[in-house]
Amino acid sequence: MAEENEQSFVDSVKEKITETFHNEDSSSDSDKEGKKKKSSEVVDDVKDKVYRLFGRQRPVHKVLGGGKPADIFLWKDKKVTAGVLGFATVIWVLFELVEYHLLTLVCHTLIAALAVLFLWSNAASFINKSPPKFPEVALPEDIVLGVANALRVEVNKALEVLRCIASGKDLKKFLAVIAGLWVLSILGSCWNFLTLFYTIFVLLHTVPYVYDKYEDKVDAFGEKAEAEIKKQYAVFSAKVLSKVPVGALKAKFA
Repeated sequence: MAEENEQSFVDSVKEKITETFHNEDSSSDSDKEGKKKKSSEVVDDVKDKVYRLFGRQRPVHKVLGGGKPADIFLWKDKKVTAGVLGFATVIWVLFELVEYHLLTLVCHTLIAALAVLFLWSNAASFINKSPPKFPEVALPEDIVLGVANALRVEVNKALEVLRCIASGKDLKKFLAVIAGLWVLSILGSCWNFLTLFYTIFVLLHTVPYVYDKYEDKVDAFGEKAEAEIKKQYAVFSAKVLSKVPVGALKAKFA
């Protein structure tokens, strides 16, 4: 009887000790989880306060639309991106340096392709090989309608912006558009349309990659530049824009 009491006493002590350690472990785990949550919240707050160029809140890959196009712009697939840039460079060399004309190039390409396929189809029976099979190619209606609808939406947005600027409601946007058109006119006088288009195409495949690689440095420089632009705009607004009778013009055309 005494041995049984002693054994039960030992078992109860063991259970208490085990419960004590279990409670300490659970409390330590909960403390760790609480610390992790707090640290993650602090990191999120810091990320929200970090300046991003143009107020960007998503990664560069998401801003570019994600998927295959974003991979090409950011050189995720180097072979595809190099192939796209190489093809664009060949087109630019043919039209700009060799001075090939578009209609001539299309006709010569079709002549060569049709001649090769025609000879292959007729020579296949003489060399005991099967003739080439040509798949039926047709543009899907839903894709064409989707592209047309997206283009329609963007054109309507551009027309709405132009209407808003022409009505004199937003002076800042008016000055920004005038400055942009003036820069484009200067670029157009220096290069023709093809060279300008090729330059923009190359920039689209290099600037996002460089920005994604040196994001923090570019954002820091952009923050300083934006502060300086706002400072200069405030001076310009106080000395020039404040003297423009915008209110009188709005009342006149209202």
